[in-house]
Amino acid sequence: MSSAVDSTGEDVAAPVVELRGVTVRFGSVPALSRVSLALRAGEVTCVLGENGSGKSTLVALVSGLLRPAEGELLVDGRPVRFRSPQQARSRGIATVWQDLAIAPLMSVWRNFFLGAEPTRGVWPFRRLDVGRAEEITSREMARVGVTGLDPGQPASALQAGERQSLAIARALHFGARALVIDEPTAAMTVTQRGLVLQSVVAARDAGLAVLFVTHSPQYAHLVGDRFLLLGGGRVAGDLTREDVDVDDLTRLVAGGDELSQLNRALRSPQHERAAHPDR
Repeated sequence: MSSAVDSTGEDVAAPVVELRGVTVRFGSVPALSRVSLALRAGEVTCVLGENGSGKSTLVALVSGLLRPAEGELLVDGRPVRFRSPQQARSRGIATVWQDLAIAPLMSVWRNFFLGAEPTRGVWPFRRLDVGRAEEITSREMARVGVTGLDPGQPASALQAGERQSLAIARALHFGARALVIDEPTAAMTVTQRGLVLQSVVAARDAGLAVLFVTHSPQYAHLVGDRFLLLGGGRVAGDLTREDVDVDDLTRLVAGGDELSQLNRALRSPQHERAAHPDR
């Protein structure tokens, strides 16, 4: 793992995932324009913005579905160029998609393992170890806040928040280092949304770098350490919990005067020269 030296002269671990000045275009239209972002271990970065702000493009980029036209994507301080989501997963980046798909007629534990089921015995007598699979599934689901679950029930019995928690628990169990959560659009009760937030906190506490895309500043402020505000494909704000309280964050996400001022400041000639002194 690469490291850098901070202003005090101490070594600082490189972000697990980092974007540097990334631009993504669809035709001639930039969906993201010179976006920079650092995802660090044990930290939740919440991404907020209106529809069309670039949130989904950002998720697709980090997850290996898209490649930047400009800028760099780095893992552990080293540039990478993913050509598929499989390559991103091989580097420890797990994504929980907005339209999360499960096999509804398969059991919860089958959906948890998805081809990596534990076995017992030796060939040619090797067989699935269903008891161990159910035990692991129950334990890992409890780890993210879902208790009392019957791992043998069909996955179709799970509610929206439980499905998201299942995907997050699976990522934790199989060794993900960075977790990208694209908040589902399906309506959730407060309880179900609370399960997702518990899962986010569990992932952070386990040392993962978490990117949590949400439309809700209230929920973001409950779990977030950093807040990236997107507007028109640009970074309109990169803030910490120390910078804003929940009311400030709500006003900014609502696109009030503060967000407009941030956008103007970021696009000013003085800011451009400070950010790119070589130009």
